[in-house]
Amino acid sequence: MTLLPNRPDSLPLPRPLLCWDWSRPLVMGIVNVTDDSFSGDGLKGEAGAAIAQARAMIAAGADLIDLGAESTRPGAAPVSAAQEIERLLPVVQALAGCGVPLSVDTRNAATMAACLAAGAQIINDISALEDDPAALAVVAKSQAAVVLMHKQGQPASMQQAPRYADVVAEVLAYLQGRAAACLAAGIAPERIILDPGIGFGKTQPQNIALMQALPRFRADGYALLLGVSRKSLIGHLTGETQPSLRIPGSVAAALWGAVQGANILRVHDVDKTVQALRVWQGLAAMA
Repeated sequence: MTLLPNRPDSLPLPRPLLCWDWSRPLVMGIVNVTDDSFSGDGLKGEAGAAIAQARAMIAAGADLIDLGAESTRPGAAPVSAAQEIERLLPVVQALAGCGVPLSVDTRNAATMAACLAAGAQIINDISALEDDPAALAVVAKSQAAVVLMHKQGQPASMQQAPRYADVVAEVLAYLQGRAAACLAAGIAPERIILDPGIGFGKTQPQNIALMQALPRFRADGYALLLGVSRKSLIGHLTGETQPSLRIPGSVAAALWGAVQGANILRVHDVDKTVQALRVWQGLAAMA
């Protein structure tokens, strides 16, 4: 499929991973098996609803599914590994072999180990494998890919006056450091995906600065994930206070990210994002 117009294709493609086609942005569908979610789509821990939602997203064109059982919205309280495993394991087991890679959004090593054994292929850790001292070893001894995200502070307090001297340089240096730690632990570079963590301990001007600097996060050859769907940045730019009504802005932000070099777009609204990408790519192919 033709690349998006104006995409910075002078940047190197990420190293091969799980036979994914990096010539186009991949769409990762978000399935929140949580009691609450900032986006309004938490499934109250209902495995059946999560399985059905994931299958619907795959039918709509999702390339990957990201399963999470802990809300990490600003102000959220942590969830124990035991609670996560109880919520996630039946979903992972039911979806294993569904045709797309399964990602598990967790910062608990025990959850990682249980879900990897059940068939998950990606660990998506908002703490970049730092919050749980055992997490790095769990991922290293597997063949899983890992998403290393930047956050400042913990979800319960991360939006309380975050400060940076240079947000882009500091976030990039942090992710480079965490990637280096993964390499030292034996995690191959093609298994590493970076995420600047839009909305995780950042003001809106800082979020915008990161969005404008996305190509810099591709320079080392790692894949880049962008998660901005329904977030407060969309509300800041549009004035829309209800996350569930931020779908058009979320699609626009996803397209911006794709143009700037994001390889994976983590979204709530798979069908709309896939349709927008297909139209853009189809028009580019006709040019």
